[in-house]
Amino acid sequence: MPGIVGVHGVWNHLAGRTDEEAVRHYSEIWSGGLAHSLGDVTKAGIRAVYYASCLRVAYGQGAPDPETLDHVEQEWLREWDAALNPRVETGQGRALKPVRQIISGMARRGHLDERLTAAFVTVFLKEIKVYFDGRDPAPRQAARERVADAVRRERPSVLIAHSMGSVVAYEALWQNPDLKVDLLLTLGSPLGLPPAIFPRLDPAPVDGRGSRPPGVQRWVNIADPGDLVAVPRWLARSFDGIDEDLEAPIGVFEFHKVVPYLRCTQVADAVRPYL
Repeated sequence: MPGIVGVHGVWNHLAGRTDEEAVRHYSEIWSGGLAHSLGDVTKAGIRAVYYASCLRVAYGQGAPDPETLDHVEQEWLREWDAALNPRVETGQGRALKPVRQIISGMARRGHLDERLTAAFVTVFLKEIKVYFDGRDPAPRQAARERVADAVRRERPSVLIAHSMGSVVAYEALWQNPDLKVDLLLTLGSPLGLPPAIFPRLDPAPVDGRGSRPPGVQRWVNIADPGDLVAVPRWLARSFDGIDEDLEAPIGVFEFHKVVPYLRCTQVADAVRPYL
Protein backbone atom coordinates (compact mmCIF):
# COMPACT_ATOMS: atom_id res chain seq x y z
CA MET A 1 0.00 0.00 0.00
CA PRO A 2 1.64 3.29 -1.05
CA GLY A 3 2.30 5.56 1.90
CA ILE A 4 2.52 8.70 -0.23
CA VAL A 5 0.48 10.09 -3.11
CA GLY A 6 1.83 13.08 -5.03
CA VAL A 7 -0.07 15.59 -7.17
CA HIS A 8 1.90 17.44 -9.85
CA GLY A 9 1.68 21.12 -10.75
CA VAL A 10 1.42 23.06 -14.00
CA TRP A 11 3.18 22.35 -17.30
CA ASN A 12 3.29 18.58 -16.79
CA HIS A 13 1.32 17.27 -19.75
CA LEU A 14 3.17 14.40 -21.45
CA ALA A 15 2.12 14.32 -25.09
CA GLY A 16 2.11 10.93 -26.73
CA ARG A 17 1.91 8.97 -23.47
CA THR A 18 -1.03 7.24 -21.88
CA ASP A 19 -2.20 8.40 -18.48
CA GLU A 20 -0.78 5.27 -16.86
CA GLU A 21 2.59 5.82 -18.53
CA ALA A 22 2.56 9.37 -17.19
CA VAL A 23 1.72 8.11 -13.70
CA ARG A 24 4.71 5.74 -13.79
CA HIS A 25 6.97 8.51 -15.12
CA TYR A 26 6.06 11.00 -12.40
CA SER A 27 6.03 8.35 -9.68
CA GLU A 28 9.67 7.59 -10.50
CA ILE A 29 10.61 11.29 -10.48
CA TRP A 30 8.93 11.93 -7.13
CA SER A 31 10.45 8.78 -5.62
CA GLY A 32 13.90 9.90 -6.71
CA GLY A 33 13.39 13.37 -5.24
CA LEU A 34 12.29 12.08 -1.86
CA ALA A 35 15.00 9.40 -1.79
CA HIS A 36 17.60 12.17 -1.91
CA SER A 37 16.61 13.38 1.56
CA LEU A 38 14.86 10.34 3.05
CA GLY A 39 16.91 7.45 1.73
CA ASP A 40 15.07 4.43 0.40
CA VAL A 41 11.45 5.57 0.55
CA THR A 42 10.32 3.26 -2.22
CA LYS A 43 9.34 0.70 0.42
CA ALA A 44 6.67 3.10 1.62
CA GLY A 45 5.43 3.51 -1.93
CA ILE A 46 4.92 6.72 -3.90
CA ARG A 47 2.12 7.01 -6.42
CA ALA A 48 1.72 10.10 -8.56
CA VAL A 49 -1.61 11.49 -9.68
CA TYR A 50 -1.65 12.64 -13.31
CA TYR A 51 -4.37 15.16 -14.14
CA ALA A 52 -2.71 17.32 -16.84
CA SER A 53 -4.52 15.44 -19.61
CA CYS A 54 -7.84 16.58 -18.10
CA LEU A 55 -7.13 20.26 -18.76
CA ARG A 56 -6.52 19.97 -22.52
CA VAL A 57 -4.57 23.22 -22.84
CA ALA A 58 -3.19 23.87 -26.35
CA TYR A 59 -0.17 26.15 -26.69
CA GLY A 60 0.52 25.91 -30.41
CA GLN A 61 3.99 25.55 -31.91
CA GLY A 62 7.15 26.47 -30.03
CA ALA A 63 7.42 27.92 -26.55
CA PRO A 64 4.19 29.23 -24.97
CA ASP A 65 3.88 32.90 -25.95
CA PRO A 66 2.59 35.53 -23.49
CA GLU A 67 1.20 37.47 -26.45
CA THR A 68 -1.53 34.80 -26.63
CA LEU A 69 -2.88 35.71 -23.18
CA ASP A 70 -6.44 36.97 -23.39
CA HIS A 71 -7.74 39.99 -21.49
CA VAL A 72 -8.75 37.95 -18.44
CA GLU A 73 -5.37 36.24 -18.26
CA GLN A 74 -3.62 39.59 -18.66
CA GLU A 75 -5.63 41.04 -15.78
CA TRP A 76 -4.70 38.06 -13.64
CA LEU A 77 -1.06 38.62 -14.57
CA ARG A 78 -1.24 42.24 -13.41
CA GLU A 79 -2.87 41.24 -10.13
CA TRP A 80 -0.28 38.50 -9.68
CA ASP A 81 2.49 41.05 -10.19
CA ALA A 82 0.77 43.38 -7.73
CA ALA A 83 0.68 40.58 -5.13
CA LEU A 84 4.39 40.00 -5.66
CA ASN A 85 5.23 43.71 -5.41
CA PRO A 86 2.36 45.58 -3.72
CA ARG A 87 4.31 48.81 -3.21
CA VAL A 88 6.26 49.01 -6.47
CA GLU A 89 3.83 51.16 -8.48
CA THR A 90 0.23 52.29 -8.65
CA GLY A 91 -2.53 50.18 -10.12
CA GLN A 92 -2.94 52.60 -13.02
CA GLY A 93 0.73 52.40 -13.90
CA ARG A 94 0.68 48.63 -13.83
CA ALA A 95 -2.49 48.49 -15.94
CA LEU A 96 -0.77 50.44 -18.72
CA LYS A 97 2.37 48.29 -18.74
CA PRO A 98 2.73 45.76 -21.59
CA VAL A 99 2.56 42.09 -20.72
CA ARG A 100 6.15 41.36 -21.73
CA GLN A 101 7.40 44.25 -19.62
CA ILE A 102 5.57 42.88 -16.58
CA ILE A 103 7.04 39.42 -17.11
CA SER A 104 10.48 40.90 -17.71
CA GLY A 105 10.23 42.66 -14.36
CA MET A 106 9.14 39.45 -12.63
CA ALA A 107 12.11 37.59 -14.09
CA ARG A 108 14.58 40.35 -13.28
CA ARG A 109 13.47 40.66 -9.68
CA GLY A 110 13.69 36.90 -9.23
CA HIS A 111 17.01 36.59 -11.10
CA LEU A 112 15.33 34.20 -13.53
CA ASP A 113 15.72 33.48 -17.23
CA GLU A 114 13.29 35.79 -19.02
CA ARG A 115 12.29 33.40 -21.80
CA LEU A 116 11.66 30.53 -19.40
CA THR A 117 9.70 32.84 -17.10
CA ALA A 118 7.57 34.09 -20.01
CA ALA A 119 6.75 30.54 -21.08
CA PHE A 120 6.01 29.39 -17.53
CA VAL A 121 3.79 32.39 -16.74
CA THR A 122 1.83 31.78 -19.95
CA VAL A 123 1.28 28.10 -19.15
CA PHE A 124 0.33 28.82 -15.55
CA LEU A 125 -2.30 31.40 -16.45
CA LYS A 126 -3.80 29.33 -19.25
CA GLU A 127 -4.08 26.20 -17.11
CA ILE A 128 -5.75 28.23 -14.37
CA LYS A 129 -8.16 29.65 -16.94
CA VAL A 130 -9.16 26.19 -18.18
CA TYR A 131 -9.49 24.83 -14.65
CA PHE A 132 -11.72 27.62 -13.37
CA ASP A 133 -13.73 28.12 -16.58
CA GLY A 134 -17.32 28.09 -15.35
CA ARG A 135 -18.65 27.52 -18.86
CA ASP A 136 -17.05 24.07 -18.94
CA PRO A 137 -16.72 22.52 -15.48
CA ALA A 138 -15.68 19.12 -16.86
CA PRO A 139 -11.87 19.60 -16.74
CA ARG A 140 -11.99 20.83 -13.15
CA GLN A 141 -14.18 17.96 -12.01
CA ALA A 142 -12.12 15.38 -13.91
CA ALA A 143 -8.90 16.63 -12.29
CA ARG A 144 -10.44 16.50 -8.82
CA GLU A 145 -11.71 12.98 -9.47
CA ARG A 146 -8.21 11.84 -10.41
CA VAL A 147 -6.97 12.96 -6.99
CA ALA A 148 -9.96 11.58 -5.11
CA ASP A 149 -9.77 8.21 -6.87
CA ALA A 150 -6.05 7.89 -6.07
CA VAL A 151 -6.53 8.74 -2.38
CA ARG A 152 -9.50 6.39 -2.09
CA ARG A 153 -7.65 3.56 -3.84
CA GLU A 154 -4.19 3.96 -2.29
CA ARG A 155 -5.24 5.18 1.19
CA PRO A 156 -1.97 7.08 1.71
CA SER A 157 -0.78 8.51 4.98
CA VAL A 158 0.70 11.51 3.15
CA LEU A 159 -0.68 13.54 0.27
CA ILE A 160 1.92 15.88 -1.27
CA ALA A 161 0.53 18.50 -3.63
CA HIS A 162 2.77 20.82 -5.64
CA SER A 163 1.88 24.11 -7.34
CA MET A 164 -1.53 24.00 -9.05
CA GLY A 165 -1.82 20.44 -7.76
CA SER A 166 -2.41 21.91 -4.30
CA VAL A 167 -5.54 23.61 -5.64
CA VAL A 168 -6.82 20.39 -7.20
CA ALA A 169 -6.05 18.41 -4.04
CA TYR A 170 -7.64 21.00 -1.73
CA GLU A 171 -10.88 20.98 -3.72
CA ALA A 172 -10.89 17.19 -4.11
CA LEU A 173 -10.54 16.68 -0.35
CA TRP A 174 -13.32 19.15 0.39
CA GLN A 175 -15.57 17.59 -2.23
CA ASN A 176 -14.98 14.14 -0.71
CA PRO A 177 -14.95 14.60 3.09
CA ASP A 178 -14.81 10.83 3.57
CA LEU A 179 -11.20 10.85 2.30
CA LYS A 180 -8.69 10.75 5.16
CA VAL A 181 -4.99 11.62 5.10
CA ASP A 182 -2.70 12.04 8.07
CA LEU A 183 -0.65 14.76 6.38
CA LEU A 184 -1.42 17.20 3.60
CA LEU A 185 1.86 18.73 2.44
CA THR A 186 1.54 21.66 0.02
CA LEU A 187 4.63 22.84 -1.85
CA GLY A 188 4.93 26.11 -3.76
CA SER A 189 1.20 26.56 -3.47
CA PRO A 190 -0.81 29.35 -5.17
CA LEU A 191 -3.93 28.62 -3.10
CA GLY A 192 -3.97 32.16 -1.74
CA LEU A 193 -3.34 33.94 -5.06
CA PRO A 194 -5.86 36.75 -5.76
CA PRO A 195 -7.92 37.13 -7.84
CA ALA A 196 -7.21 34.16 -10.11
CA ILE A 197 -7.44 31.39 -7.51
CA PHE A 198 -8.30 32.23 -3.89
CA PRO A 199 -11.79 33.71 -4.39
CA ARG A 200 -12.62 31.01 -6.98
CA LEU A 201 -11.97 28.04 -4.72
CA ASP A 202 -14.67 25.48 -4.02
CA PRO A 203 -15.72 25.80 -1.27
CA ALA A 204 -15.40 29.56 -1.42
CA PRO A 205 -13.55 31.33 1.41
CA VAL A 206 -15.75 32.54 4.26
CA ASP A 207 -15.06 36.04 5.54
CA GLY A 208 -11.82 36.01 3.57
CA ARG A 209 -10.60 32.71 5.05
CA GLY A 210 -10.22 29.22 3.64
CA SER A 211 -9.81 26.22 5.95
CA ARG A 212 -8.26 22.80 6.24
CA PRO A 213 -10.26 20.02 4.53
CA PRO A 214 -12.17 17.92 7.08
CA GLY A 215 -10.38 14.63 6.36
CA VAL A 216 -6.89 16.08 6.87
CA GLN A 217 -5.33 15.52 10.26
CA ARG A 218 -2.31 17.80 9.74
CA TRP A 219 -1.49 20.43 7.10
CA VAL A 220 2.04 21.67 6.44
CA ASN A 221 2.79 24.30 3.80
CA ILE A 222 6.30 24.89 2.43
CA ALA A 223 7.34 27.63 0.00
CA ASP A 224 10.59 28.93 -1.40
CA PRO A 225 10.81 32.69 -0.66
CA GLY A 226 11.60 33.32 -4.34
CA ASP A 227 8.85 31.11 -5.77
CA LEU A 228 6.75 33.25 -8.12
CA VAL A 229 3.78 30.92 -7.78
CA ALA A 230 3.66 30.70 -3.98
CA VAL A 231 1.91 34.05 -3.54
CA PRO A 232 1.21 34.89 -0.82
CA ARG A 233 3.94 32.68 0.61
CA TRP A 234 2.40 32.39 4.10
CA LEU A 235 -0.81 30.45 3.50
CA ALA A 236 -1.74 30.62 7.19
CA ARG A 237 -2.61 34.28 6.59
CA SER A 238 -5.46 33.10 4.34
CA PHE A 239 -6.33 29.61 5.65
CA ASP A 240 -7.28 28.22 9.04
CA GLY A 241 -5.95 24.84 10.12
CA ILE A 242 -2.38 25.05 8.81
CA ASP A 243 -0.14 23.48 11.43
CA GLU A 244 3.17 24.68 9.99
CA ASP A 245 3.87 27.39 7.41
CA LEU A 246 7.54 27.12 6.42
CA GLU A 247 10.15 28.60 4.11
CA ALA A 248 12.57 26.40 2.18
CA PRO A 249 15.14 28.03 -0.11
CA ILE A 250 15.49 25.55 -2.98
CA GLY A 251 17.75 27.58 -5.27
CA VAL A 252 17.31 30.61 -7.48
CA PHE A 253 17.41 28.57 -10.70
CA GLU A 254 14.94 25.98 -9.41
CA PHE A 255 12.27 28.46 -8.39
CA HIS A 256 9.23 26.24 -8.86
CA LYS A 257 10.34 22.71 -9.76
CA VAL A 258 9.06 19.90 -7.56
CA VAL A 259 12.26 17.85 -7.24
CA PRO A 260 14.23 20.55 -5.36
CA TYR A 261 11.27 20.86 -3.00
CA LEU A 262 11.19 17.10 -2.45
CA ARG A 263 14.92 17.10 -1.71
CA CYS A 264 14.82 19.81 0.95
CA THR A 265 15.16 19.03 4.63
CA GLN A 266 11.85 20.69 5.54
CA VAL A 267 9.95 18.20 3.37
CA ALA A 268 11.93 15.29 4.79
CA ASP A 269 11.22 16.41 8.35
CA ALA A 270 7.50 16.71 7.62
CA VAL A 271 7.18 13.33 5.89
CA ARG A 272 9.55 11.17 7.95
CA PRO A 273 7.17 10.54 10.92
CA TYR A 274 4.62 8.97 8.55
CA LEU A 275 6.94 6.44 6.88
